[in-house]
Amino acid sequence: MQYKWIIKITLSSIVVSCVFLLLSDTVMLSSGFVLSAVLLFIFVAIGVAFDILGVAVTSSGEAPLHSMATRRVKGARHAITIVRNADKVSSFCNDVVGDISGIVSGSAAAALASKVALRLKIEDLLATLALTVLVTALTIGGKACGKSIAIQKSTSIVLLAGKVLAVFKREQPKRDRQSKKSGDTKVKGRERR
Repeated sequence: MQYKWIIKITLSSIVVSCVFLLLSDTVMLSSGFVLSAVLLFIFVAIGVAFDILGVAVTSSGEAPLHSMATRRVKGARHAITIVRNADKVSSFCNDVVGDISGIVSGSAAAALASKVALRLKIEDLLATLALTVLVTALTIGGKACGKSIAIQKSTSIVLLAGKVLAVFKREQPKRDRQSKKSGDTKVKGRERR
């Protein structure tokens, strides 16, 4: 069972890195300075946001989410599923998306540094150094700040993730879930024999 997860996470890392790198390369090469800078900071923000989610998932408990689910709070059932799979969700958020965002933001910073050097007529080394330091500081500072927020507000963050997931993944009606679990063989009000 563990091998399936390793294969899935490896394949998902390939897909996520291809998407991020294609987006980065396409935009960085064909756009101006402002759009390139915006894209760079989006990659940093994605890395920080997914790091916050990964920490929140590992620090959150199910009890408050069960309470919300009984009150039919939108996204609570999905949030419970997220917490029950905390190890996998955390690995995906922190290791796949977070690490890839860091790598892509580094290469995007290098591409942007070339544009800055040309625009301001300064040395490439100076522009690369300045942007690399800025991206590193924003990433580390954002993740450090985000970790304490993630721990303090873990239930709210996981519920928000559950609400986002609920938009994309429709939940089965409760009756259908129960019949699948119990192995119920009733068809249109009559039992099979």
